[in-house]
Amino acid sequence: MTHRDPLPVSTAFSAVIRCAVTSASMLAHGRVHLPRRNIGRRLVFGDGTTGRVYRETIVDRPPPTEPCVLVVEFRLRGVGGWGHVLFRWESLLNTPLFVGFPGFVSKLWMAHDSNGAYRGLYEWDGPHAAEQYARALWRVLALVSVPGSIDYQVLPGVRRDELLAQPSRIDTAMPVDGREWWRLIEAA
Repeated sequence: MTHRDPLPVSTAFSAVIRCAVTSASMLAHGRVHLPRRNIGRRLVFGDGTTGRVYRETIVDRPPPTEPCVLVVEFRLRGVGGWGHVLFRWESLLNTPLFVGFPGFVSKLWMAHDSNGAYRGLYEWDGPHAAEQYARALWRVLALVSVPGSIDYQVLPGVRRDELLAQPSRIDTAMPVDGREWWRLIEAA
């Protein structure tokens, strides 16, 4: 199912614009929330890197009928030192670029790891919707990311909170490209 390439530019930016309009309505009606229960949580991944959760975003919506987890990774171009702190502050302004996409449930934002990679761990309703979002997001991330650093993995049939409680629930037989940057090993 995973295409591993971005949507065409016009398709991606049309989707982002529709999302921003929907997001504005959601924000105006108080349907977007920033709970603190996972802030500071340390997530360890299969490649040995660790990301700390610095923000959580959820929306008011019915529970997903086709739950899946989406993990996105990228490295920012030309950002180091205090630039990482500034990015974490600024990233709140990016919320309208994702909460209005069809199927969005929640996102955990992780600070850069020892390789400079940022990750987002999302819950989505529908693997196809999650993939369409990731492929549209790619076009936005490409504007600020190191070329070749953007990647994503969709994990169908997985709820975010269940994964955090029991990372071993990911099927170890799931086909992978040999890299395990997305495979959650531990959530402390």
